[in-house]
Amino acid sequence: MTQVYLAGTGMIPFGSHPNRTGRDMFAEAGLDALDDAGIAPDDIDELYYGNFLGTISENQGHQGPIMSEAIGATVPARCVESACASGGVAIRDAVRAIRIGDADVVLAGGMERMSNMDTTEATDGLARAADNLYEVRAGVTFPGAYALMARAYFETFGGNREDLAHIAVKNHDNALVNDHAHLQREITVEEVLDAPRIAEPFGLYDACPISDGAAALVLTSRAYAAKHDLDATVAITGSGHGGDTLALQDRPHLAKTPATRTAAEEAYDDAAIEPTDVDFAEVHDCFTIAEVLALEGLGLYRPGGAIDAARRGETCRDGNLPVNLSGGLKAKGHPVGATGVAQVIALKTLLEGVHPQSDAIDDTATIGIAQNAGGTVASATVHVLEVIE
Repeated sequence: MTQVYLAGTGMIPFGSHPNRTGRDMFAEAGLDALDDAGIAPDDIDELYYGNFLGTISENQGHQGPIMSEAIGATVPARCVESACASGGVAIRDAVRAIRIGDADVVLAGGMERMSNMDTTEATDGLARAADNLYEVRAGVTFPGAYALMARAYFETFGGNREDLAHIAVKNHDNALVNDHAHLQREITVEEVLDAPRIAEPFGLYDACPISDGAAALVLTSRAYAAKHDLDATVAITGSGHGGDTLALQDRPHLAKTPATRTAAEEAYDDAAIEPTDVDFAEVHDCFTIAEVLALEGLGLYRPGGAIDAARRGETCRDGNLPVNLSGGLKAKGHPVGATGVAQVIALKTLLEGVHPQSDAIDDTATIGIAQNAGGTVASATVHVLEVIE
């Protein structure tokens, strides 16, 4: 097991920032992360930056050097695109660069700005994460695609809209104390069930919002952290990356996510842990059914076993496996390129006891996992975070 330390974090509030540029938002998050770590921009060896829609929303390609310059550095920088998993893949690239000895200090982050586009433009842009030839041209959008997955799940394993409503209510409740969350609003099961339908069986509250935001992490080697006496007590001990066919039509089962399972198994093996060792999780709940699919793909529940976990209270803040204490994508928000990074920030701060939901974590908790997915989980990353004594 090779340890990569998390030395600093930075994140701007997720929400609507139509008058800010992407580089401005990322600079704030990146500089905050460097300040938190006590590391100067000149000490960074490499930068990995997750983004999906920048060529559309900002009319800007080749963003890596721009984001490096924005934080006062001129280091090798790469823009990583893996749809909604862009941030998670950026972190994985950073972990691997440190592990193989190419770098001692890496800044990994992500940003997305979408509120400067109207809903139709944003929806069309996000649809580019699906298969254009076989899905997008036929009119498939992600609410429709995930609705197909939800219906397949219900047909295979059972469950209903009320089970999904409990997930939405839980994650909104978690976001109430998170000042970085986009939707700090309490909702009820009845409101979820009565909301306007967007794609059967989903209503409006089954979907995450269109968000702007940026997040950044400073990762270092163990040797660098020790040499510079960094206050780093949390490490990424496991990293995994899985894939699947892009189009749903090519999958044998719409109610399972093999990409998550592959990524999870790799991350667990890497960290030398089992699913039963996990104390809490941040998962990619772009739609309520996605949380269910993630928990089962991660091996935290058997197939068909996670659909009523929120209803039973098991994944709530006072349950035995708290999930999405940040509010998740559902309420924290989903600025695509920043999402995977924000998940890891939530885990780190929860483990350190400085997150507003830290009192929900048992004093003996030492392991958290983050699952970040792209498209209809054609891409997935899983990262294991542990407290290192």
